[in-house]
Amino acid sequence: MIGKLKGILDSIGDETIIIDVGGVGYEVHCSARTLGSLPSINEPCTMMIETHVRETEIKLFGFANDMERDWFKLLQSVQGVGAKVALAIQSTLSASELASAIALQDKAMVARAPGVGPKVAQRIVLELKNKVPAYSADSAAEMGLAHDIGDGVASSAVQDAVSALGNLGYSSQQAAGAVSSALAKAGEDADSATLIRMGLKELSS
Repeated sequence: MIGKLKGILDSIGDETIIIDVGGVGYEVHCSARTLGSLPSINEPCTMMIETHVRETEIKLFGFANDMERDWFKLLQSVQGVGAKVALAIQSTLSASELASAIALQDKAMVARAPGVGPKVAQRIVLELKNKVPAYSADSAAEMGLAHDIGDGVASSAVQDAVSALGNLGYSSQQAAGAVSSALAKAGEDADSATLIRMGLKELSS
């Protein structure tokens, strides 16, 4: 199986790219988000690869890093989500946005992706709730807080602060991240007013 390709970016299509590796051109399917992060044509390019082997074809799916590839595989563990739908979700949501949507059980955010109906979105947020890929320490703290909010076990001050920031127009991901940072600085006993004030400062910095 091919797990990684390192070569020269030969061409970019609507959904695929060609990577020239030692004179051999490999066609790789990518999400719109990954396509937007690619270097220029004829520049060096490295892609993490997920190989799908079928009776009649072999398809390569490319990702900028291991995290994106992990999400691609994880999404397909949900009934009704194949490679095409997984890429559509990854084209619409970043890894952190997807993790936040799952942690907060925000099926509407997942349903923004083309081809993802309410039932599939519901299955995704439910089945993947405790399976999100590992994050950095900062992101892990944010995702941990988001899980607590989604489970309804976060303190009332935290829930009120996140809700207040959401009412001001910030996304659930932005609100959870800002309150997570505020909580780390203010301490577990901080009241909602303090968390809101500090959260707004985090968002404006």
